[in-house]
Amino acid sequence: MLASDTPCNWHAVAQEFQAIVGASGILNTPEELSVYECDGLASYRVRPSLVVLPRTTAEVAALVQVCDRNHIPFIARGSGTGLSGGALPTAGSVLIVTSRMNRILRVDLDNQQVVVQPGVINAWVTQAVSQAGLYYAPDPSSQIICSIGGNIAENSGGVHCLKYGVTTNHVLGMKVVLPNGEVLDFGGSVPEQPGYDLTGIFVGSEGTLGIATEITLRVLKTPEAIEVLLADFTTVEAAGATVADIIGAGIIPAGMEIMDNLSINAVEDVVATQCYPRDAASVLLVELDGLDVEVAVSRDRVRAICQQNGARQVTIATAPEDRLKLWKGRKAAFAAAGKLSPNYFVQDGVIPRTQLVSVLHDIEALSQTYGYRIANVFHAGDGNLHPLILYDESVPGALEKVEILGGEILKLCVRAGGSISGEHGIGADKRCFMPDMFTAADLETMQWVRHVFNPKELANPEKIFPTPRTCGEGAHTHLHAELGGAQLF
Repeated sequence: MLASDTPCNWHAVAQEFQAIVGASGILNTPEELSVYECDGLASYRVRPSLVVLPRTTAEVAALVQVCDRNHIPFIARGSGTGLSGGALPTAGSVLIVTSRMNRILRVDLDNQQVVVQPGVINAWVTQAVSQAGLYYAPDPSSQIICSIGGNIAENSGGVHCLKYGVTTNHVLGMKVVLPNGEVLDFGGSVPEQPGYDLTGIFVGSEGTLGIATEITLRVLKTPEAIEVLLADFTTVEAAGATVADIIGAGIIPAGMEIMDNLSINAVEDVVATQCYPRDAASVLLVELDGLDVEVAVSRDRVRAICQQNGARQVTIATAPEDRLKLWKGRKAAFAAAGKLSPNYFVQDGVIPRTQLVSVLHDIEALSQTYGYRIANVFHAGDGNLHPLILYDESVPGALEKVEILGGEILKLCVRAGGSISGEHGIGADKRCFMPDMFTAADLETMQWVRHVFNPKELANPEKIFPTPRTCGEGAHTHLHAELGGAQLF
C-alpha cells in the first residue's frame, strides 16, 4: 500500500510510471523506499511515495508529465552524495533517480568535449579521455561516486576550482526536461552563445528548474608538469596565513587544501598514508601545474613562503603515485571523520582568503562556547570552509544544538564578507540562512526566476528558499535562548 499526503490515486500513478519505465524501473515497497529517505545529509529523513529510475530523456519527460497532470511534487536524485539535503524527499513526493542514465553519449577529442547522461560518475569523464591527454577539472572529494547530474544541480567544486573554476565553468550546454515535461536545449557546443545564459541559470539551481538529461562538458589538456607540496605547521593560523601569502605573491596553484590536527589523525587512523605528521596542528597541500619551468619556479617560491611562515617541513611529490598518496588522505577526510565521533554535521561556507586566520580563530571560539569539537578540512585557496561538527545524535537535543552552531558559523562567514555555500548548495539545510545573505528583494527576484520555469513549484519544493513552516524559526529561537543566546560576534 502506497502512503502519501497528496490527494491522488497512487495505484493509478504507479501503473502509469510502470508503463513508462517498466516493472524494474519503479520501487514502491517500504524496504526499497527507505533506501532513498535521505542524501548525504543523513540527519534529515523523509520517505518518498514512489521511486522511479528512467534511462532516457523521453522517459524522464513522460514521468514529469504524469507528475504535472497529477500535481505531484518530484525530486531529481543522482548518487545521493549531496550534503545539504538537496535530494531530500518531501511528503507525498516522487523521487526521479538518474543512476541508470549512466552512459557517455559522445567523446569529441578534437573539440575537447564530452556529452554525458546525468548518472555518469564524475571520475568516469576523465577516465574516458585520459588516454588522449585530457581530463575533466571539477573534482569533488566524492568524485569516485558523485554523479554529473548532482554536480550540475549544486554547482560542485573540488580541489581544482581555485585555478579552473567550478562546474558551471565547464558546462557548455544541456538538454533539460522542464517541470511540465517539455524538453529544451540550453547552450550548445561552443562556449559563447547569444541571448540569455540559460545554462548559467540552470547550473546550481538545485533541481528547482527541471532535470538535465544530457550534458555537454568541456575537458582540458593535461598539464605538462604537476607537483604537490605538503607543508606542516604548529598552528592552523600559520597555514592560513601561508595561503594568503602564496596568492599575494601572484602564484595561482591548481589547488590548496588545509586539514587540522583532528582531521590529520582521523585520516592516518583510517587511510594510513604515513604522510601527515600526527603532531602537526595543520597541514597545507599545494598542487602546482603548468609548464615544466613554470612549476619549478613556483615550487621554489611556495616552499620559501611556507618556511617563512614556520613550516616544520615541506615534502614535494612529482611522481603520479606519490602525488596520489599525498591527496589520498584529503580525499578521504570526510569519511575518516566517522572515526572521531558517532555523527558529524558538515557545513559549507566561504570567506575571503584574507580572513582565514581570524575566522578560524572565531570558529574555535564557537566550538568552545557550544562544547562541540570541530574538525576543519577546507579548500583554502578559495576560502571554502568545511567545518565538521562532531556530536552524538543519541544524546537528546544534540542535533538541534549542533544545527544552531552550524548556523552561527554560516553567519560568521557572511559577516566576514563571504557566502553560506561554496559547493554543497542550500538545499533543505541552509535555506533558513538565506535572509542573512540576501535582502527580501533579492529573494523575491530569485523566486520570479524559479516561477518562470516551475510555476506549480513541483520541482524540488521546499528547497533553497526559507518559509516559517520549513525553517521552524520558533523552535530554533527557543533553543537559542536555552543556550543563553550564545553569539560571540
